[in-house]
Amino acid sequence: MTKGRSAADAQRGQADRTGVLLVNLGTPDAPTAAAVRRYLKEFLSDPRVVEVPRPLWWVFLRLVVLPFRARKSASGYRTIWTERGSPLLTATEDLHDLLVRKTGWNDRIQVEVAMRYGNPSIPAKLEAMRGKIDTLIVLPLYPQYSAATTGSAFDAVSAVLQSWRRVPGVHLIGAYHREPGYLQAIASRIRAFWQERGRPERLLFSFHGLPRRCVELGDPYAAQCQETARRVADRLGLAESGWQLVYQSRFGRAEWLQPDCLEVLRELPKQGVRRVDVVCPGFAVDCLETLEEIAIRNRDEFLQAGGVEYRYIPALNASPEHADLLAGLIERYLPRPEAEDDPVPTCETMATHGDPSATV
Repeated sequence: MTKGRSAADAQRGQADRTGVLLVNLGTPDAPTAAAVRRYLKEFLSDPRVVEVPRPLWWVFLRLVVLPFRARKSASGYRTIWTERGSPLLTATEDLHDLLVRKTGWNDRIQVEVAMRYGNPSIPAKLEAMRGKIDTLIVLPLYPQYSAATTGSAFDAVSAVLQSWRRVPGVHLIGAYHREPGYLQAIASRIRAFWQERGRPERLLFSFHGLPRRCVELGDPYAAQCQETARRVADRLGLAESGWQLVYQSRFGRAEWLQPDCLEVLRELPKQGVRRVDVVCPGFAVDCLETLEEIAIRNRDEFLQAGGVEYRYIPALNASPEHADLLAGLIERYLPRPEAEDDPVPTCETMATHGDPSATV
């Protein structure tokens, strides 16, 4: 500190340091039953993910779910695993790298990738920022808000910050389901796919499923999925008969959002629809669910039901349009340079931000 300057002067002259945490769901460390079991145990132990009484669920999880689902999921992971590792992790890292290259952000902005479950973990990445940032921007890579995804990510961030002496100002980007840049990027991805390979008879917008009870309790997820699908369809100029919204990946006996993707695929050939494309706008990057369930298993089901052509349109992944979208979202919450007469903050604040209808 320069001699004769007050603490307020010193703080005013110091550039605000910002940390950005890109959060994705997570992945096992390896495509083995043991690694998948560890990952599923952490994932399915989250009360945001499975909202049932804990004692009953713990027994069922340990005795039924983990022993059988770990082996099945490991087989699926082996189908999509690459030399670099899990597609979800490597695609998220590639997106991070492209974002940093395109923005040219300097050392004042520390951008990190973290997984809600598995590695690299949220606690580890936040620890790397500890004492180095004044503002933290948390961007869960889920365009549509759900308590089980975005809400859970914020839970994990909050749990870490509780142990910090100095808590930075925190901004949570709650959803971006109707951001023009997001909608345009999805529409452009579909349009480019069709220009190269031709149009199908029906386009399915498939989103991860959710128990209906979650929506009844106030989760905005279903409404946001519907809005995304409708707005993208409008941008593509599709008639009502040319597209349909469905939900995938049901689990357990609870009533889930309808219509179910697999049931629709089995019925479409009976209705004369034999050429189908599927896109999953709820996934920032491709993962087990899109690459194995949607692109492989659901394709087999459709063809066995009498379908002729089934194509999966990849997620945005590490594309320039995707990086530009994320940069635009983040830049809204980057601290502005302080003017000389700006008051020096006396305490840290925590806030959530995003689209007014999507803010947590």
